[in-house]
Amino acid sequence: MKHLFLLISSLFVMGSRSSEPKTDDWVPLLDQNLTQWETYLSYAHKPGYNGNVPKDESGTVIQPIGYNKDKNRVFSVLNEPNGPVLRVSGEVYGCLFTRQSYENYHLSLQVKWGTQKHEPRKDKLRDSGILYHSNGEAGAEYWRSWMLSQEFQIMEGHMGDFWCQANSAIDIRCFQSEGVMNRVADSSQPFSTFKKGQDYYCMRSANHESPPGEWTKLELICFEGKSLHIVNGHVVMVLKDSRYTTPDGQEVPMRRGKIQLQSEAAEVFYRDIRIKPLTALPKAYANLF
Repeated sequence: MKHLFLLISSLFVMGSRSSEPKTDDWVPLLDQNLTQWETYLSYAHKPGYNGNVPKDESGTVIQPIGYNKDKNRVFSVLNEPNGPVLRVSGEVYGCLFTRQSYENYHLSLQVKWGTQKHEPRKDKLRDSGILYHSNGEAGAEYWRSWMLSQEFQIMEGHMGDFWCQANSAIDIRCFQSEGVMNRVADSSQPFSTFKKGQDYYCMRSANHESPPGEWTKLELICFEGKSLHIVNGHVVMVLKDSRYTTPDGQEVPMRRGKIQLQSEAAEVFYRDIRIKPLTALPKAYANLF
């Protein structure tokens, strides 16, 4: 009887361990019904927008569309032979954001541009983005469409750029700015601070976007406040000390949050969106910090 009890106990422990997520297991985030995501839509912004709350012709404040009210299917899923594909129409500014918050992870996805462009960016580069460590309510930044977060820029010719969203702050390895020139990321340079009221935008180190019509693979690695923007296997930006600044000037670490995909006046497609937890920064990248 004692041996039987030990055998049953052993099988129970093995079964419990097998149900725990492994650090090398990728978890798919995209399905036909977007079960792991919610939406927020703000406005179909017009040319000349100045950061203020939009108003109608009578001067009355226009309310944003809001959470989970995507009646016009700005975000939809196409059932393709190789798996689901997320289509973002871009007609209204907003985001698709994960129900769950994440910390210490490796995110991977593929992105491809559509053909449609909308106001106020009809004559500008196609634009979207991955917003990570997202916290608080949507509508916290200039376009009143997204949460406080860090941005992995997705833009034609600018895959992997960085933007501060709202009052976020972070340090990036980059060349210093000069005059009207922007800072440019470079893994050989020292870290410089990006935050509201000073440098808040940094260009990626080089253009590794796939040719038009082809999928570009993007990877985001986040671990204990450090992050890496990776485009088609190339590290294009090294960042650390993710944080946000409070109204009284205090800086608070920001290492965990939801993931947003932007709708920003351009049609864009995403596929193979997946994530896996990390218990350490991958050794191949540790020397970058």
